[in-house]
Amino acid sequence: MGGVYEPSWASIAPSRVIRLSEVDGAALVSAVAALKPGDCLEVGAGTYTVDRMWNIQVSGTAEAPIRIEPAKGARVVITRSDDKQNIVNIGQSAPVSYLVVRGIEFTGGSHGMRLGHCSDVWVDQCHIHHTGGPCITANSADTRRLYLTRNHLHDGGGHGEGMYLGGNEASVIMSESVIALNHVHDCAGSQGDGIEVKQGSWGNLVAENHIHDTQYPCITVYGTAGKPVNIIERNLCYRSTDNVMQVQGEAIVRNNILIAGKNAGFSSMDHQGKTLNLQVIHNTIINTGHAFSGRSWKGREGLVLANNILYSREGNALHFPSGSEGATLVGNVVLGAGDKHGQAVGRSLDQDLPELSWDGTKHDATPSAEAPFEQAERTRMLPADFHGAARSSAISGAVTR
Repeated sequence: MGGVYEPSWASIAPSRVIRLSEVDGAALVSAVAALKPGDCLEVGAGTYTVDRMWNIQVSGTAEAPIRIEPAKGARVVITRSDDKQNIVNIGQSAPVSYLVVRGIEFTGGSHGMRLGHCSDVWVDQCHIHHTGGPCITANSADTRRLYLTRNHLHDGGGHGEGMYLGGNEASVIMSESVIALNHVHDCAGSQGDGIEVKQGSWGNLVAENHIHDTQYPCITVYGTAGKPVNIIERNLCYRSTDNVMQVQGEAIVRNNILIAGKNAGFSSMDHQGKTLNLQVIHNTIINTGHAFSGRSWKGREGLVLANNILYSREGNALHFPSGSEGATLVGNVVLGAGDKHGQAVGRSLDQDLPELSWDGTKHDATPSAEAPFEQAERTRMLPADFHGAARSSAISGAVTR
């Protein structure tokens, strides 16, 4: 994984390695509670059942983080025998910082992992699935500098989110965090967003996640209430029974590939705050319904839709039910019904994007050699594409040729 998604203290070696070989949930809880700054707990292979309320309250330092991870080559599963408690809580009663939980499988229980008063906590390469509630939540206390990376999350119950981050109406705020390289899928329950970042959470990076087969949007992000914007980039999202991606505002949305939503490929509207200060640039959005829907885009500050591919099979490429006066619409290539708003028009999905499909079974967004995509407005071009390749020509969409 690239260092851009890791905490600055990621490479610090442990000063002491402790090995737990007794496959017993109580022994695991005790071993974790005894950890000191600089310790690494290596957990032996096996299934550990913890049938108590488990709240991790140990902290490292920036110079000596604490790590909890499997012994080399070991598969470690942590579970409960009922769903009366979350499998594990971190920082529910007091702050926790400089802690790494890596490579562990969690299944059963209520929430898989609930993060409370946490800052500088790194959850990496964990497999969290078939839980009674969402897989990972950070909605009980303010959090800062979370690193949620390379996790595999699926089949959560209850509200069903893969990640539920922050609280409604900014009651709890996550800030300056990184949510990257996760595989999130089969999110259902009563809601079932893949990754949801709530109102007021700010300065977060949501990048290079692979999210599919969700009930609510694959990615839902609200606004920041005037704080620094969230960045949502290079995510691959497909097959949602709602919008594929939904972003209220105060964000930069760039180089994403969005396919196959029941409603819109991308939707932006007022919800717990106003739609404003939103840049949607160099995305490829393919949908049977509306490709892009801006329900609150009339007369709002700082709205930019630039250099995107927006293809709809049965709806509008550009859907502005209340109007788009004041918004900047440049460099897009569109296909579908409705007003084209002066944007260039594509030919067909098969001709222009032959490795994409309307149902998301194919999701390589490389344009054909003949696709009429050299329409990008150069002052808004991004230096790199979805794959990180340099943009050498004014190709609209997430992927260059």
